[in-house]
Amino acid sequence: MTQLLTCSIPRIVISALRGSSGKTLLSLSLIALWRKRGLKVTPFKKGPDYIDAGWLAKVSGGHCFNLDLFMMKPEQALQSFISHTCNFHEHIIKESTEEGKNPPTPPFSKGGQIDSPLWQRGVRGDFTRKKFSGQIALIEGNRGLYDGADSSGTYSTAELAKLLNAPVLLVVDCTKATSTVSAMILGCQRLDPKVKIRGVVLNNISTERQELIIREAIEKNCRIPVLGVIPKFKKDLFPERHMGLTPFHEHLEVEKSISTIAELSSKYLDIDAIWKIAKGAPPLKTVTSYKLQVTSYKKAVTSNKLRVTSKENYTNSLVKTRHSSLPLDSLLVTCYSSLKIGVIRDSAFQFYYPENIEELKKRGARIIEINALRDKKLSELDALYIGGGFPETHAKELAQNKSFRKSLHNAIESGLPVYAECGGLMYLGESLILHNKTYPMVGAFPLIFGVEKKPRAHGYTILEVAKKNPYFSKNLVLKGHEFHYSRVLKMDKTPISLRFTKENENIIRKIPLYPPFPKGDNFPLSREVRGVYPPLWKRGGRGDFIKLFPSQTDNIYFAFKMKRGQGIVDKMDGLCYKNVLATYTHLHALGAREWVEGLIRCAMKFKTYV
Repeated sequence: MTQLLTCSIPRIVISALRGSSGKTLLSLSLIALWRKRGLKVTPFKKGPDYIDAGWLAKVSGGHCFNLDLFMMKPEQALQSFISHTCNFHEHIIKESTEEGKNPPTPPFSKGGQIDSPLWQRGVRGDFTRKKFSGQIALIEGNRGLYDGADSSGTYSTAELAKLLNAPVLLVVDCTKATSTVSAMILGCQRLDPKVKIRGVVLNNISTERQELIIREAIEKNCRIPVLGVIPKFKKDLFPERHMGLTPFHEHLEVEKSISTIAELSSKYLDIDAIWKIAKGAPPLKTVTSYKLQVTSYKKAVTSNKLRVTSKENYTNSLVKTRHSSLPLDSLLVTCYSSLKIGVIRDSAFQFYYPENIEELKKRGARIIEINALRDKKLSELDALYIGGGFPETHAKELAQNKSFRKSLHNAIESGLPVYAECGGLMYLGESLILHNKTYPMVGAFPLIFGVEKKPRAHGYTILEVAKKNPYFSKNLVLKGHEFHYSRVLKMDKTPISLRFTKENENIIRKIPLYPPFPKGDNFPLSREVRGVYPPLWKRGGRGDFIKLFPSQTDNIYFAFKMKRGQGIVDKMDGLCYKNVLATYTHLHALGAREWVEGLIRCAMKFKTYV
């Protein structure tokens, strides 16, 4: 059933004339001030970014979500914005048809069972309107207002502001300028009148005279108010380094800086006027669909017609099995909630889109957080996700944790599915060289990395899956981004079949390989069947997954061909070995849902057979 949703969400977009103008400073100031007033703020960051988003999340006390029109479709971005700022269940339920009856439980109870739909429980639902669960949404743009992928400003902050029908607050760096500032703002207004520029904040003001001239010029020529004046601070509260702001994980005085910026900004910003502009944003409208829900997993099993493949929030599709000719008791209907997916999250690895973790959780996966700096060994997992970060600033600590590196290396050799991005790729290499010192890493790949003074790659990427691999189907096209100063200094292109000694190869040949799957698709065997045919490693052999999955080989190979971007070497990316795929490209789960399904699928296979 398709329904029209109308959402009233106070919101404002923070943009500028160029990068490094003070967008993050202004955004953090507003969030801190609104929180001091007791408001809940939901922050968003436009464009591929982790560091600024991390600061926004830290100050808001929640998550900062990403909105990028290159990596995701406009409708996906709009739906994500609405889903993270509206409470679905809170407003669709009106009073029950019976007086005094308790409101129904959400579609998924705490016990994990799927309750019946609202209409089956005698509840009238108003599906035309969503209620705002927070009190304001702040969207920080990237670079200049109209800066995009081309001269037309495609994927720009301006395009996102129009999609969200949100007012824009411009922050302008006024260093060594006066009336010309008004001319630049006027140009932004006239370039696209559909972009609603509702106010300006002046940054880096040196004198009262400079402020007065700029203020009068803007109010006279642009007819919009100046809503704040930020002077030049003697001390940089948020210092930068090679990839932008220093991440809050590594900032020495996080709480003090946040407190200071809130105190100072309260003197320089017209917070009431900015709130009024945000509150005046018109309602958003979007179309969504509601699907019939399965009442329980038991019903799905006993019907002999269904298999449950995922748990989506508030919806659960009925999927007919392609193995209807097989007795259902020979099939293992797997609930994803039994999967344990590890995420290395510490000060060395911190670059994760919260939506990526959300999508894994939506499918029921249990997220196990891991610290590569302190943990002595890897937990028992069904899959591991290593995001980007700064292994180069933590090289000594990572190298010193030998037991964890060895534990991860052994898990990889045993077939653990591992998906790694950027910093995670570096960590899986043989070593990292910094200032003529060599720091040993995990050693899953025969790669030696170094770090340069200038970026080796920076921007959007387009990948074509050129070779079959455990995660993505061949010829699939993916969109993402890359930003790194590291590069491969040395790569041993010798196949890693040498990791299997002749003795081990002979052992594997002698072990009977029973058909792991029914003919047709790769569907898990029942527990009884798995008891008869244990994994190879339990029968004295190594390389279990090498034999089970035709897509795997014992060699290193590249899965991606770069249609845009640099990749690892020679316009290739996505280095694979066994169930490991490591890439410089970061993917966003909303725009690359195949990533979510691929990781879940690999985790299920690993859990089933090991």
